[in-house]
Amino acid sequence: MWQIWLIIAGVALIVEIMTVGFLVFWLAIGALIAMVVSFFIDSILVQTAVFVVSSAILIFATKPFVKKFANTKNVKTNAFSIIGKEGLVIKEIDSINEKGQVKVSGETWTAIGKDDEKIPVGTKIKVTEIDGVKAIVVPIKK
Repeated sequence: MWQIWLIIAGVALIVEIMTVGFLVFWLAIGALIAMVVSFFIDSILVQTAVFVVSSAILIFATKPFVKKFANTKNVKTNAFSIIGKEGLVIKEIDSINEKGQVKVSGETWTAIGKDDEKIPVGTKIKVTEIDGVKAIVVPIKK
C-alpha cells in the first residue's frame, strides 16, 4: 500500500508545482506520513485517517507562517498606477470619436475625456480612471 501513498505524494507535488497556492504541498507531506504509517499498520482506514489529520494539521499550523511571509499587498501595476497622475495631451482628445493621446509618467496612453468636450494639444490633464486600455482624463483647471 505504501506505493499508492508515494504516487499520491508525487501527484500532489506535481500539482503544487503547477499552482501558486502552497496548499497541495501539505497534502503531499500528509501522503508521505501515511506512507510511513503503512509500513506498520495495514488498515487503509487508519492510513487514510492519518493522511487527512496530518494534512489538516499541517495546513492550519503553517497558515499563519505562510501568511506572514506571503506578499499580500496589492501593488498597482502599469495601467492602474497612473490613476490620479497628471499628464499632457499630445494628440487632441475627441471623446465623441474616441481619439486622443496623453503622455503620463513618460508613457503614451490613448485617452478620452470624462465629459464629451474636446481637449486641445498641450493641455494638462489628470487621469481619473482606466476603461479597458484607455485613460479617462479631465483637464486641469488653472
